[in-house]
Amino acid sequence: MNGTNFSLVEADAFSNLLNTSKDPIPGKLFLKDKLGLTGMEVSLNQLPEGGAVPFYHTHRENEELYLFIGGRGQFHVDGQILDVQEGTAIRVSPEGERTLRNTGIGALYFIVIQAKADSLRQWGATDGVILDRPVTWTS
Repeated sequence: MNGTNFSLVEADAFSNLLNTSKDPIPGKLFLKDKLGLTGMEVSLNQLPEGGAVPFYHTHRENEELYLFIGGRGQFHVDGQILDVQEGTAIRVSPEGERTLRNTGIGALYFIVIQAKADSLRQWGATDGVILDRPVTWTS
């Protein structure tokens, strides 16, 4: 669904990403094209029990933010192994050599947001504009 100032995608539950993702990487759903994102890439991810990303990777321009929302695992970046779980957030600069694995029981669920490094110019209170009109809900 699209409106003048929004796009909506109904993705399946995280627990079904391995079965329903049509993207080239099983368990990963990229949202950039589906939502028409213009300043970032976002992916929803499910890594099965015992699963691991079988390679290190870096980026040319984009930093990444990993937001872990379920399960347990380990994140390997620049020779350091970091334990991750629900509530863990990790930012990695473009040059950071990274990979991850699921070390827990059940799936590891996480969201990855990519954006061009050093491009943020406004945020939070400096970018938000509070509108002077009451909130109304029709139902």
